[in-house]
Order: sequence, then C-alpha cells, then structure tokens
Amino acid sequence: MTTLDHIQATIRPELDELNQLISEVLLNSYSSLTNAIVTQYLHTKGKQIRPILVLLSGKFFGGISHNVLNAAAAIEMLHNASLIHDDVIDRSKERRGAPTINSIWDNHIAVLVGDYFVGGALKCAVNTGDVRILNVLSRLGTDLSIGEIDQIEYAQHRDIDEQLYMRVIGRKTASLFTSCVEVGGLAAGATDEVLNDLKRFAQLLGLCFQIKDDTFDYFNNSTIGKPTGNDLREGKITLPLIYALGQENLPEHDEMIELVHKSQLTDDDILRLVDFAKTNGGIEYAHQTMERLRAEAEAIMAPYQPNETISQFNDIFRYIIDRNK
Repeated sequence: MTTLDHIQATIRPELDELNQLISEVLLNSYSSLTNAIVTQYLHTKGKQIRPILVLLSGKFFGGISHNVLNAAAAIEMLHNASLIHDDVIDRSKERRGAPTINSIWDNHIAVLVGDYFVGGALKCAVNTGDVRILNVLSRLGTDLSIGEIDQIEYAQHRDIDEQLYMRVIGRKTASLFTSCVEVGGLAAGATDEVLNDLKRFAQLLGLCFQIKDDTFDYFNNSTIGKPTGNDLREGKITLPLIYALGQENLPEHDEMIELVHKSQLTDDDILRLVDFAKTNGGIEYAHQTMERLRAEAEAIMAPYQPNETISQFNDIFRYIIDRNK
C-alpha cells in the first residue's frame, strides 16, 4: 500500500461521499449525450490528490462537514474542467490510460463538457453558502488561465529563468493546491493565521508537484504517458534545463543557448538538450530544489501540535517527490 493509498483509507467514507456528490451533480442533465460522456469520464478519475487536500484541510480545522465536501467537489470539478480543456489545447489522445473526450467525440463537445464541469463546480461552491469560497474559485480560474498564457508567451521566446519559471508554475499549478486547503479551511471555520500557514505549505507542495512532473520529461517512461522531450517540443523550458543553461562556464553553453532559441527544434536537437540538462546536473538540482521546498514546508507545520492530519500532509509531500508517475 502506497502512502497515498493509506491516506485515502483513513478518509474512505468521506471520499466515497464526495464522489457520490460529484456524480449526483454532474449526472443530473437532460442531455443523454452529456450523461454518457460524464459517466465514462468519471470512471477514469485519477488519484484525487487535490480533493484529498480539501478534506484534510477540513479535518485539520475541525472536521469534514457537508460544506467541506461541497468545497472539495467544487475544486475537483473545476480541476477536471481545466484538464478537459487542456486536452483540447494539447490535442491529447489519452489521459489516465483512457481516450480523452476530444479524441472520442471532438473539440467542440470537449470544450462544452469542460464548461459543464465548471457549472457543476459553481453549484457546489454556492451550496456552501460562503461567498469567500466562490471568491477563491474565481481567483483560481484567473490564476490557472494567466499561468497557461504566461507559459505560452515564454515558450514563444524560449527565454525564461528560474524566477520566471517559479512564477509560471506558481500560477498554473501551485495556485490550485493553495486553493484546496483554503476552501477546506474556510468551510471548516479556520482562523486566518493558521490558514495562511497551511496555504504556504500547499503552495510549496504545488511547486514541487510541477517540478517533479517536469523531470519526467527527461526520461523514457511509458507509465508517464508522454515521450521524452515533449515539453521542449512545445517550447517549454523547465527547471533541469534552466539550471544547466545557467552555467555559463560550460564549453557547450553558447551552442546550447543558440540551439534552444531555434524556431523549430528537431528530434536530434531535443535529445541533445535533454542530454545536456541531465549531464550537467539539471535533474539533481531539481531534486535538491524539491527537498529544500519540503524542508521549508515541514518547518511551517513544526510549531503545531503533532497529529494524524499534519503527518498526512507531510506524507503527501514526500509522496509527491518520490512518485514515479
């Protein structure tokens, strides 16, 4: 049993109730096509790390109430809406080992189904009766969109340093993790000071999640579901390569800088850049960065009385860094 499996087991009744709530909200359409697509999609749900964070936040601040479940459902549906839309943008044919909505039907249907998920997320947020939770979702939608737009902009110029990289992944990934613990805490009556600590913890967790995801692109691994160098094919320069390119004393530095700014990278160009990053400590630097962020996150929670939930937050952090897919 993995760390995540163990955590899921401790909140299994609440997770089951959450998934039942999501099904009830989404499978309440007069459209038979919509119901069929949603039914198929819900059968391929992922690890549900984000709604788990909402539930653990609620648990940390007093208990997993009906409002916490609605907040978790809102986050999960908004997250899945973004994934459905991402698959359209990326022309993805597969996600979580199953065909994407856009590959089975078409982009038009997929975009509309993603919008339908957004409607479900808003309904659950309204059900909490807390306008602050709606505000969090509104801000999250903005951050996710701007993060993706920034990434596209930087990809066009292929000119990004570590500070810009952290800013982009802070918006496109970490903002979702922060929102998870925020809505869970608000739904459970959290105090601002403690909630701010947990939000910072979640932000660091989200940064690590994306850094780890980006390291996968430097290796051949069929379980990940994307080929080596896929990010570079899309013009995305991630932390391992940013680190290697920052070492100006390397003999290949100028050549690699020139290569990364080519308008169109060939397969051979991508393999050379991947090898350059790996040979010159890029992967090791990414792991050192994640460990530094983890240590900072654990220090944030250290002053609080040790309990099962704090241990589970720390365990999720370790799981994120150690995972292989």
